[in-house]
Amino acid sequence: MDMIDLKQPELYINRELSMVAFNQRVLELAEDETIPLLERLQFLCISSRNLDEFFEVRVSGLLQMVELGSVQAGPDNMTPGEVLKAISARVNKLVEDQYRVLNDVILPLLEQQGVRTIRRSDWTAEQEAWLNNYFEEELSPVLSPLGLDPAHPFPRILNKSLNFIVSLTGKDAFGRNSGLAVVQAPRALPRLIQIPPSIPDTGPYDFVFLSSVIHAYADRLFYGMKVNGCYQFRVTRNSDMFVDEEEIDDLLRAVEGELMSRHYGDAVRLEVAHNCPDDMVLFLKERFKLTAENIFKVNGPVNLNRVSAIADLVDRPDLKYPSFTSSVPKQLTSSKSIFEAIRKRDILLHHPFESFVPVIELVRKAAEDPKVLAIKQTLYRTGPTSAIVAALVAAARAGKEVTVVIELRARFDEEANVALATRLQEAGVHVVYGIVGYKTHAKMILIVRRETKGLRYYVHIGTGNYHPRTARLYTDYGLLTCDEQIGDDVQSVFMQLTSMGKVPKLNKILQSPFTLHESLLNKIKNEIKNAENGKSAKIIFKVNSLIDPQIIQALYEASMAGVRIELIIRGTCGLRPGVTGVSENIRVRSILGRFLEHTRVYYFENAGKPEVYAGSADLMPRNLFRRVEVVYPIEAKPLRERVIKDLQNYLKDNTNSWILKADGEFERLNPGTERPFSVQQYLLSELADAS
Repeated sequence: MDMIDLKQPELYINRELSMVAFNQRVLELAEDETIPLLERLQFLCISSRNLDEFFEVRVSGLLQMVELGSVQAGPDNMTPGEVLKAISARVNKLVEDQYRVLNDVILPLLEQQGVRTIRRSDWTAEQEAWLNNYFEEELSPVLSPLGLDPAHPFPRILNKSLNFIVSLTGKDAFGRNSGLAVVQAPRALPRLIQIPPSIPDTGPYDFVFLSSVIHAYADRLFYGMKVNGCYQFRVTRNSDMFVDEEEIDDLLRAVEGELMSRHYGDAVRLEVAHNCPDDMVLFLKERFKLTAENIFKVNGPVNLNRVSAIADLVDRPDLKYPSFTSSVPKQLTSSKSIFEAIRKRDILLHHPFESFVPVIELVRKAAEDPKVLAIKQTLYRTGPTSAIVAALVAAARAGKEVTVVIELRARFDEEANVALATRLQEAGVHVVYGIVGYKTHAKMILIVRRETKGLRYYVHIGTGNYHPRTARLYTDYGLLTCDEQIGDDVQSVFMQLTSMGKVPKLNKILQSPFTLHESLLNKIKNEIKNAENGKSAKIIFKVNSLIDPQIIQALYEASMAGVRIELIIRGTCGLRPGVTGVSENIRVRSILGRFLEHTRVYYFENAGKPEVYAGSADLMPRNLFRRVEVVYPIEAKPLRERVIKDLQNYLKDNTNSWILKADGEFERLNPGTERPFSVQQYLLSELADAS
């Protein structure tokens, strides 16, 4: 073990390339014939949305590093410039696959089901008449075509907006030859237009892209001139917010001030119609100051996510996943109150198979209960009409002490969180914005209730956000407990977030940026020690991402010592399994399916006395060192055994699992002669549908 250099670059997979590979796996689901057709369409759109965020945040960061002349390499020894070149090659392949799946697979299959996106060449006379009227009455009045000349310079293009570059000949109204114009599609109009079924030869689900209508009637926008060509384009901009943490004195105002600049950050990607002439592509490239590596020609809508509207507009349950009803644990339904149920024993909720309603009810009942003195909660992401927020407002108005820690910098939810903070403050809630420099990502509720023997803490602590919509789409664990030591720990963390004072040593909870990283390393070392002493030693981690080099090196050391390691990593993984002499005892799988796998679970065999932790933290430097995260033990034996069984079932999945190979590529498992087993479907049957 001592002779092997565990820092050698060959042992690490590049983070950005791993993220691209994740989106390639998502796209594979769009080709999966066992998945309902409209859901396959959604997976295609998810791969597109993910790629948008990838460019807005990750690629933009790399471009800034290159601009600053940085050649600093990560554990994989790739410089920012080298990573960008590799990304371009991988993303070009991904984009090519996306449009192949759209044009050759999804759209033809939808047409077989009576769901059509009609090309201009296929419009009937009656459809064209209706669309002509739509253009004149709905579209033309809100369009402002811009001919380019010294008085009309190239306009500011909004991030990810739909635009057209138009080639013109002929003189304008003032006798000048312009040659080029830009048309910006109005944001207020839908990108997908449904033709009324009452139009002859029109089916119940016939659609036309807004871009097709603009293309068809572009000549009417430039009266007296000839339109030679009209081509879609879309620019993606740097959307990562910058807040100078040393200079700000008001985080709320600083975030508000940065929100608008997000729409007009530096360009990082240009998508343009595949038939756009090279000279016009060059013109756009120069205007946006991009290199050829970040220009993508696409055969279809420049924003694939537009087609996701079809799934919302088409009422065909047979083309979607069957509905399900989340269950509620009997312990909750058989008790007089949720507080009584929690006092009996800890309750573990596994969303979305089990309902998120008990979490909402906990806050709602706390707001109504005269014995409740205070409620404290963290909010990272929540819905615009959140029932939990309404309950917090009601509690404050009822005179209870309500404290909410809102993370204003939750990426792409900043604007919603600024509005939420204002609403809560107006209701009398004590609002704290977390710690400057450390995002508050922990998921905690603390309720202080006066009872016969004094004050008691009731706690909800989980792996996911307090967002009822994502609770139906993401898999997450949530623990309801009145364990005294956990309650004291959560209270201490809240005190730290509000007062910024030092926290006394926590009893059970592991917290970043203080104890989590070191604790995980120590627990890995303990497994190594057990393996070396001939005791049972095993590690199972289920997280979204594994990037931290120290954790990866510790897992390599554990593998070399004979510890069996199973890693269930949904997205980004920097560890390379199956390397001879280093990671032969490590197996990495990614599970993708109907629900977004979001639980973070840490299992240690501990010589036959298993320890199981769950929480909000992934194994990334940002989570371990630059965020406030909490990871909590699941100690009640029935609950611990249940989580262990869940992990074992995830390891049995042979239909929605991809195995990471030593060469860094993922390969999807095929049941072959084995009985197909989907862990998500199993949990639906066992927990949700069984109710």
